[in-house]
Amino acid sequence: MAIANDLRRGNAIKFNGAVCVVMETGHVKPGKGPAYIQAKLRNLSTGKSSDNRFNSSESVEIVPMTTRKLEFSYMDGDDYVLVDPDTYEQENVTAEIMAEVKDFMTENTPLTATYVDGTLAMVELPANVVLTVSDAPEGVKGDSASNVMKPITLETGVVIQAPLFIKTGEKIKVDVKNRKYLERAGE
Repeated sequence: MAIANDLRRGNAIKFNGAVCVVMETGHVKPGKGPAYIQAKLRNLSTGKSSDNRFNSSESVEIVPMTTRKLEFSYMDGDDYVLVDPDTYEQENVTAEIMAEVKDFMTENTPLTATYVDGTLAMVELPANVVLTVSDAPEGVKGDSASNVMKPITLETGVVIQAPLFIKTGEKIKVDVKNRKYLERAGE
């Protein structure tokens, strides 16, 4: 048994009789009253997410997990087909599980799949990915003050903010978690 203060993103716990994956955690110290842990949990059997509070010293039962390296291969209807690059074993995954990562995935994107009790619980991308800019409007003349950003569209269809000098067709590195431009990617 662990305590709620030890919960981290990606842990699996038994909560209300079901196995849940911790999606986010935060330590909250209100001005009045005891500190608590605010955690967003996703129930593996129903797929629903909920926000829950735990007393900092409350006991929680952590469930063992395993991880595998997979790659995104292609879409099969609404399902995403992931492939193990070593064994070429395929696995169909629902759009619900892929919701957090789909905006930054292209063919052969490496992923980390986390399994709890043999069930796929969560899929994560690397911290940053390289994507091609599919549409970048020209900067307006005179719009060259420092740190001026413009909206650009990436090859996956997602729109992010990038500096004025980024042009259509360039490859850029994107911070997946913050959905931000990092730098131009070298060829």
